[in-house]
Amino acid sequence: MSGTGEKATIIDANNLILGRMASIVAKRLLNGERVVIVNAEKAVISGKRLSVIQQSKRFLEVGHYRKGPLHPRRPDNIVKKVVRGMLPRKKPHGIDALKRLKVYIGIPTEFENLEKETIEEADAKKLRGSYVTVSEVARSIGWKG
Repeated sequence: MSGTGEKATIIDANNLILGRMASIVAKRLLNGERVVIVNAEKAVISGKRLSVIQQSKRFLEVGHYRKGPLHPRRPDNIVKKVVRGMLPRKKPHGIDALKRLKVYIGIPTEFENLEKETIEEADAKKLRGSYVTVSEVARSIGWKG
């Protein structure tokens, strides 16, 4: 992890609702915790599959491809941007909080044997309707992973 020697909380995003997970992670980051999110591509977005994908494709039309806003297409960057949206990122404590966040696709070898935490209140089992994974959305908007 980082050179400060602080232990990071490792969160497995497998079957976690993206927005609920992101809000809880944002609170933890603002409280000074270091957070590592693994399996970012397995987080879920609630809603009908076609509707969610159409909405994300429509969002890509916003802005200019050189001037911005730049839209992430990789699942780890999508998750990081959702968390960033829940932080006061233009204030110093928000900037510091975002620096304490790491997001990975899959599980890197350095975190394989460490204990991973899940967030019960963000579990996708609580959803009654349909949902789509972040990797499916990412592939539909141009991720080639």
